[in-house]
Amino acid sequence: MDLFTYASSQEPTGKLLADRMRPMTLDEYIGQEQIVGKGKLLRRAIEADQVSSILLYGPPGTGKTTLANIIANRTQAEFMKLNAVDASVKDVREIIELAKTNKAMYGRKTILFLDEVHRFNTSRQDALLPAVEQGILIFIGATTENPFHHVNGALLSRSTLFQLEPLTAEHALIAMRRAIADPVKGLGFMRLHASEEALEHIARMAVGDIRRSLNALELAALTTSPEPDGTVRITLEVAEESVRRPIVKADESTQYDVLSAFHKSIRGSSDAALFWFLYAVEKLGMDPMTFLRRLIVASSEDIGLANPQAMVQSVTAMDAYHKIGWPESKYIISQAILFAVESPKSNSIPLAIMRAEQLMDQVKSANVPLHLRDTHYKGADQLGHKGYMYPHNYPGHFVRQQYLPDEIQHEVIFQASEQGTEEKMKVNQQKRRGKLTES
Repeated sequence: MDLFTYASSQEPTGKLLADRMRPMTLDEYIGQEQIVGKGKLLRRAIEADQVSSILLYGPPGTGKTTLANIIANRTQAEFMKLNAVDASVKDVREIIELAKTNKAMYGRKTILFLDEVHRFNTSRQDALLPAVEQGILIFIGATTENPFHHVNGALLSRSTLFQLEPLTAEHALIAMRRAIADPVKGLGFMRLHASEEALEHIARMAVGDIRRSLNALELAALTTSPEPDGTVRITLEVAEESVRRPIVKADESTQYDVLSAFHKSIRGSSDAALFWFLYAVEKLGMDPMTFLRRLIVASSEDIGLANPQAMVQSVTAMDAYHKIGWPESKYIISQAILFAVESPKSNSIPLAIMRAEQLMDQVKSANVPLHLRDTHYKGADQLGHKGYMYPHNYPGHFVRQQYLPDEIQHEVIFQASEQGTEEKMKVNQQKRRGKLTES
């Protein structure tokens, strides 16, 4: 008997194992104890059939759709499903009309589950809003993307947000053990024996993804020749053939998070900054230029004049990447990252920019002091454009005179820190402002 004949004759419904084992009740649901554990708000609402509008946010494979299906099985309300990829405004309006009829004629609630809500553009989300506001429709949205970036603010404010966490290898192990033991929906119809090492390998390689774990387990079971007594043994070697390397999920939100972690690590950890950069490029497939741009910004925003060489290193690394490509430029970029992290830090530049912008708002229209105005034309003296003192004609190549507009002439915008080379600048500033005497 070949594999396909065997599979079709043995599987209880012809569906894949992951579909057959999909939980139908909260007691079967695996993971997310923080929101559906005993006594938790969402569990109580589901059990009491009192679910209000909610948003389920989390990475792929964390159980958002499964949770929506459990709500559908539990509720007495009309439960409708749409996928934002192919749903139209017309589809939404038809469901709203149905919801109005259900409420007016039968006193029955209507729940709309909208999968991948981040793919629903603003106009389609706007079509939902009045019905949700008026209580005509209960909205359940599922998204892998940060809802604060992709969901209408008004719709978000009228929904309770529940964040689902990535599942662990232990969760995948629970699912596989259930599948092996279940004779109706699982693989219990087979005389199957899987070693702990095999199951742990599958769970680890699937990175906690239950669907991938069950698919790998099923593949191993259906492709392993049975022993004379009919026993199918899944060993570590068999498991290694069924699932080999982890799949790293890199949706848009994950990429933003990794980039954020990289920038924040530049401020405090060489190890972490280098890790997040290499992880993003070599595991997630992100563009090195994304990180080079952020590194250049950090070289000014977080290091600045405390070590100006950080900027030189960063721009040189970008130039190297353009000229020699990846992976050869990996070494130059890593050098620039480590140089930046180990440099003394200063945020005096962003603070100066912020102060300058505040003063710009305060002044509204800035008049240039007469002695700073252009004098390269006849008649400048007659207009009073004179009195400028050329600093190089004075000791130390500096002379006190007004440079800012009259309204803010005594304001301090750039204040050097005591970090790195800025320490000398700070001393110099104090001397110029008369706070220190020349030694």
